[in-house]
Amino acid sequence: MGAGSAGAVLATRLSEDPDHSALLIEAGRDYPDFDRIPEEVKYGYGRMDAPSRSPVSDHRWSFVARYTDEALPGIVPRGKVVGGSSAVNAQIFLRGVPEDYDNWASWGNDKWSFQDLLPYFRMVETDIDFGGDDFHGSEGPIIVRRFKPKQLNPDQIAFYEAARNLKYADCPDHNAPGTTGVGPTPLNNPGGIRWSVAIGYLRPIRDRENLTIAPRCHVHRVLFDGKRAVGVAVETDGKVVEVKGRRIILAAGAIGSPHLLLLSGVGPADHLDGMGLPVVQDLPGVGENLRDHPQVWLSWRTREDFHQEPGIPGIQMTLRYTAEGSDLENDMLIHPGSRGVIGARAYGHGSTDERGLVMVVCIDLAVGAGSLRLRGPDPHIQPMLDYNYLQEEFDRKRMREGVRICLDIAKHEGWDKLVKERATPADADLESDAALDTWMKRWVQTSHHVSGTCKMGPETDEMAVVDQFGNVRGLENLRVADASIMPDCIRANTNATSIVIGERVAAFIGEGL
Repeated sequence: MGAGSAGAVLATRLSEDPDHSALLIEAGRDYPDFDRIPEEVKYGYGRMDAPSRSPVSDHRWSFVARYTDEALPGIVPRGKVVGGSSAVNAQIFLRGVPEDYDNWASWGNDKWSFQDLLPYFRMVETDIDFGGDDFHGSEGPIIVRRFKPKQLNPDQIAFYEAARNLKYADCPDHNAPGTTGVGPTPLNNPGGIRWSVAIGYLRPIRDRENLTIAPRCHVHRVLFDGKRAVGVAVETDGKVVEVKGRRIILAAGAIGSPHLLLLSGVGPADHLDGMGLPVVQDLPGVGENLRDHPQVWLSWRTREDFHQEPGIPGIQMTLRYTAEGSDLENDMLIHPGSRGVIGARAYGHGSTDERGLVMVVCIDLAVGAGSLRLRGPDPHIQPMLDYNYLQEEFDRKRMREGVRICLDIAKHEGWDKLVKERATPADADLESDAALDTWMKRWVQTSHHVSGTCKMGPETDEMAVVDQFGNVRGLENLRVADASIMPDCIRANTNATSIVIGERVAAFIGEGL
């Protein structure tokens, strides 16, 4: 269930065995013909202006979320298309730091250390710049590259030079262990094409007789015989049908998978009782531990003589650093945007159509966590997402520091000569920590890296939903394999790790684990 970053990988690997058949169910559309993929899905840049800021798209779920009490509701776009969010994202192919995965292992998931996962990170990629060394792949299905100095936009050059002037280290490869500082962003967009799992994984194997891709099929719930999962109820062409399977795997993402579990009677018993749903398995962790990277945007209007062509790449540089007083290495990230939204939000409430230069500050390992809950038992009703941002002083402190680092970068002559004025935050928002906190709480938003809502862990962890092999606690024949099983968010964008999760769980299944 779910043809995204993990689901497409699972279908690819499990159908390698001709004695098995795989059914890949996806609520969104499918585009098997490369030449007919819509521009919104096919191109990350180069054939269109900035991605649509409309909350409505045939290729995205548009969830509504609470960020803070002070903020307007936010729009959370997730992929609703074969390829999932890998087919609509910003194409940043950044790995977490090794300590992220080693922490997972230390929490009782001993097969998820960085050394265990490194072969999979190498296996999934063809890194044009560093492929073939000890840390990078050269024969994988996802093509990864970095923009060269001569290809950089003027604002990206200015950002890099300003960060170096502030003594941040030069970082030619953010995916190499132990690196930090400023350097080119690893991107899976060769030639401006968003190299999604639909292109990299599914396109070469669509002719397998034992693989069926079923688009425009909305899964309502998992079907059980006692404690054993035996199939799913699926809505297709206006009818709900039952599809039986020998092995049931949820890969619907960190929003879709917990939502399906709850609709199926798997989750906190009191919550399910309140929704009038029969309890199949009481698992208090389903929908809890919602982890993400809170971010805020700073924006500038450009000078009249500065012009950026529509369709240029928007993100070419990334700065990673460790916040002052933090013992979490590389817990912060800033990247500049060449054609960002002038305002404080990219999607939905608070966004505008005006474009300029932006810097985006992300807390890459926040302390705070949120939750996902049902609004009702109808599978067509979106779940309630509460991101619960900036409730911890440590998170607010790091975000304030990040905003002020951006302001220091903007003082550099290379950036200053491109802009005529800062649009956000206003001067009044910067007068004190309290004023800045008020601005941040009003305008904080998601980095689209939701994870952790079906966390893996040992039996001693009462909030663990699955074991480290993806098996749902207390149930038979049901696994979850996507970003929802991360015990904590990683210090990076989640796409590369989600693909690795698909590879790792497929390997577990192949090993009979």
